[in-house]
Amino acid sequence: MLGSLNRTQRRVVGAAVALSAAAAATHFSPVPQVARFVVAAAALASVAALVGTAIEQVGEHLGPGPTGLLQSGLGNLPELFVAVFALRQGLVRVVQAALVGSVLSNVLLVLGLALLSGGLRHGPQRFPPQAPRMIATLLVLAVGALLVPTVAVHLHTPASGHAATLSMVCAVFLLIVYLASIPFWLRGGPAPSDHSASAPGEGSAAGPSFSPWPLRLSVTLLVVGSGLSAVVSDWFVAALDPAISSLHLSQAFTGLVVVAIASNAVENAVGVRFALRARPDFALSTILNSPLQVALLLTPALVLASPAIGGSRLTLVFPPLMVVGLAVAAVVMVIVVYDGEYTWLEGVALVALYAIVATAFWWG
Repeated sequence: MLGSLNRTQRRVVGAAVALSAAAAATHFSPVPQVARFVVAAAALASVAALVGTAIEQVGEHLGPGPTGLLQSGLGNLPELFVAVFALRQGLVRVVQAALVGSVLSNVLLVLGLALLSGGLRHGPQRFPPQAPRMIATLLVLAVGALLVPTVAVHLHTPASGHAATLSMVCAVFLLIVYLASIPFWLRGGPAPSDHSASAPGEGSAAGPSFSPWPLRLSVTLLVVGSGLSAVVSDWFVAALDPAISSLHLSQAFTGLVVVAIASNAVENAVGVRFALRARPDFALSTILNSPLQVALLLTPALVLASPAIGGSRLTLVFPPLMVVGLAVAAVVMVIVVYDGEYTWLEGVALVALYAIVATAFWWG
């Protein structure tokens, strides 16, 4: 079945398998904690890339609308497993930072790199603004809902004594918004783009394209990738706390930058490739869909499930600086997508803003 893959796709599968094996070897052998953590982080990133690619290939057989639902349900599996295992170890600050960092890394870092690379290669790029505007609007609304518990607690309102209950109410309404958006996805809304779409002149030194994969191969690799996500996430979290102590990193910086990039941003770097191929509509849809699902589905689901998971309980009361970063990122994203055009300079600004926010959490 693997003969259906081109060279790049074989590298994705090979890297996921090889790095997962390396993570297993380091997990069960007496190696330094930092080395164990680095290998596990690399394995998690490669498995996330495999899951994302397999989802897109399954979507080739389903159409854009169902693919959007599949992406929202399974695309964040590595982040979900990392969050579950981290909560069981009591690393609630890491989980909060990772959820915020997942949004920031895609909205600022990955989108900025896409705008920068596409703008430098092709000049100013125009795109149909309807789908990005819808994603931006929903993300702003989701960020607003995430802000309410934090503001209520830090301003010492009467609701501050009921932070857990308020968080669960906000989570329920976020899930309602997600469910209400399902018909929009099924009608072919801002669904993830597919690898088969190619820009004119999109050649490859690897030879001819073999996409889409056969359905059996796509489903098989999706199942394998999902299983690896669970196992590798466990190893990654097991190495996380000792590595934080050894490297003298704060939980906030580790979650915001390291965990978020390892579990999410690498997989969504496919958007950068679409920008390089002069496909800004595909690039924006691919990159922005993931943080929207984190805000509307993954975060509220974890809030509601955390009492049953054990360990620490997750609430939507974030450190103030995190919610400020979220709010700024949401506003900047709206400004970038609403005019239907971007330039490389906007990409530079987004990457710079991400670096500033990440630096602010270096000390905790």
